[in-house]
Amino acid sequence: MIYEGKSLAVSLLDDGFAELVFNAQGSVNKFDRQTVNELDEATAALSQRDDVKGLIVHSAKSAFIVGADITEFTAMFSLSKAEINTWVAKTSQVFDRFEDLPFPTIAAVNGFALGGGCEMALACDMRVADTTAAIGLPEVKLGLMPGFGGTVRLPRLIGADNALEWMTTGKDRKADKAMAEGAVDAVVAPEKLVEAALSMVKDAAAETFNWQARRAQKKAPLTLSKNEGMMSFSTAAAMVAAMAGKHYPAPHLMVETVKNAASMDREGALKLENEGFTTLAKTDAAQAQIGIFLADQLVKSKGKKMAKASTKEQQLTAVLGAGIMGGGIAYQSAVKGTPVVMKDINREALDLGLKEAAKILSKGIQKGKVDPAQMATTLNAITPTLEYSTLKEADLVIEAVVENPKVKGSVLKEVEQTVSEDAIICSNTSTISIDKLAANLDKPGRFCGMHFFNPVHRMPLVEIIRGKDTTDDTVNAVVAATLKMGKTPIVVNDCPGFLVNRVLFPYFAGFSKLVLDGADFAQVDKVMEKVFGWPMGPAYLLDVVGMDTANHASGVMAEGFPERMSKLTNDPVTLMYNDKRYGQKNGKGFYEYGTDKRGRPTKQAADRAYELINAQAADTAEFDNDDVIARLMIPMANETIRCLEEGIVGSAAEADMALLYGIGFPPFRGGVFRWIETMGVDKFVELADKYAHLGPLYEVTEGTRQMAADGKSYFA
Repeated sequence: MIYEGKSLAVSLLDDGFAELVFNAQGSVNKFDRQTVNELDEATAALSQRDDVKGLIVHSAKSAFIVGADITEFTAMFSLSKAEINTWVAKTSQVFDRFEDLPFPTIAAVNGFALGGGCEMALACDMRVADTTAAIGLPEVKLGLMPGFGGTVRLPRLIGADNALEWMTTGKDRKADKAMAEGAVDAVVAPEKLVEAALSMVKDAAAETFNWQARRAQKKAPLTLSKNEGMMSFSTAAAMVAAMAGKHYPAPHLMVETVKNAASMDREGALKLENEGFTTLAKTDAAQAQIGIFLADQLVKSKGKKMAKASTKEQQLTAVLGAGIMGGGIAYQSAVKGTPVVMKDINREALDLGLKEAAKILSKGIQKGKVDPAQMATTLNAITPTLEYSTLKEADLVIEAVVENPKVKGSVLKEVEQTVSEDAIICSNTSTISIDKLAANLDKPGRFCGMHFFNPVHRMPLVEIIRGKDTTDDTVNAVVAATLKMGKTPIVVNDCPGFLVNRVLFPYFAGFSKLVLDGADFAQVDKVMEKVFGWPMGPAYLLDVVGMDTANHASGVMAEGFPERMSKLTNDPVTLMYNDKRYGQKNGKGFYEYGTDKRGRPTKQAADRAYELINAQAADTAEFDNDDVIARLMIPMANETIRCLEEGIVGSAAEADMALLYGIGFPPFRGGVFRWIETMGVDKFVELADKYAHLGPLYEVTEGTRQMAADGKSYFA
């Protein structure tokens, strides 16, 4: 044994060759501080040997190395810039010392080799991957750039264009594609991986492969002419500007770093990478995106634990109500392998539900993501029916009829009399109290809410709503079913609107009041999209939701929280609804919808919408960007805080993920709680107090005020 640590070991094989095996104590290999230190110690031990002809690097686990240990980043990134730069420079030098070993090295990559794992492979002279491998540099998804030499070695290995496409998108490559682009030298079957790596490193040691030239290439400046460089980097910069926009600094800085380092050797280029990594580590975007990653891990962990505790497996799903939503839910169940019965009271609705599923699959075929056989299998797994009797064998019944408590209550009562004794019953309601609906059932313990978001096949979130009588077994089973459908479940407690809609409608209320105070709705949309970063501004989002749905839901919220959410007199949403301007569903709302000469969709602020609003609103007034953002976001933030304080949602992290996955909260802001913490809880209280005269929606809770006074964090 040449070296043995807790995360890796180096041993001598036959014929003077050695192997470095990553085998961390946890379930996966990752680069935490301990592993980096051990790699440095192992490298030092290897460099002192004169009996090693070559080295293979591989993993004893099902994945090579999944990346750096993100959990260490939160504390590390709170350090000063100088301290962060010192850390990343020292760490990257560990990879340099490994790269400089006096014999050829090869990485044998299986499973994921991401981030630091990819950079470990790049530090080797050669790379062989098995067919399970996925290789990439996804740091951009955390608001960062590679920090262990990725921006230096990859461009010199596969060219600047390809490398920047890898790094600025964060997409990993399967083994064959990585080989086609030059990042991998060979691809073999999993059982042949170590054997192939050993054969290749022996060839290198025998000088049949010029590994020294390969290594020299990675340490030298890029071989680009001035014109080639200008073209390459200007193209990359334009692509990043179009794809990422201004809110995500990481991809922009990656392009700039590779460009500026193109004429430098490894030492100079790595210094620029270290500086770039340090700069990004201190940005709000990185803090937010790392927060999202950690919150996502928490949500997934809780979901897996609950699913594991489930004692009931879903083998047949039933969906009641076969419109666009019902069809979307049926598709989602079928496409993930669980047969589904889709029941409605009329044939036209069933046809609509099947058409919705077929439309989703057809688009998948057009994009090359679905083949005809998959389409046929999925559609054959959906059984349309007009009869309740077909529900008898269903394990999970999802009611998705019209959003009316009387209609839903009647349907749920009839369902309970039809299904088996242990079948679970759910309601896909967006606002109606689960306890109120449960009053229609004899066995409320097997009932809960299962709130899907439209369009079902695209939106990751499903809110699982626990009523006061809902059993743990029911919640666990529904969480398991949600995961099986490929969705992210977040469990919340019952209240009008649950979590997402309860906090969304104060945002809409802030918008309505702002418009009635003289703001231009199109200008408000522009600020919330371009400046704050929402995918849609509030007027556009209301058009997408549908004015009939929004008007009804606002009534439910007003009834549930009359002190804060009572309906505004002459609410612009109600004005649109009463004028039969329902939004995208009938082509007119705040905006007019149509198509241009090429058949592309168009959207234009509607004169009729302005006419309706101007008749009720104050004179047109100018509001600056900060004012617009504050008037819409403070009500949402306050209501989200109330949901946490009341125990509607279990943690700030889960609330942030629900808004990210449910309504597209800007990822670079990390969620409502991350947005509050970025400005500081004390600063948020000061901001809200400036607008408290606008009413209860703008008044912070005493708990928030106390947190600000105590200097506490929602993520402690």
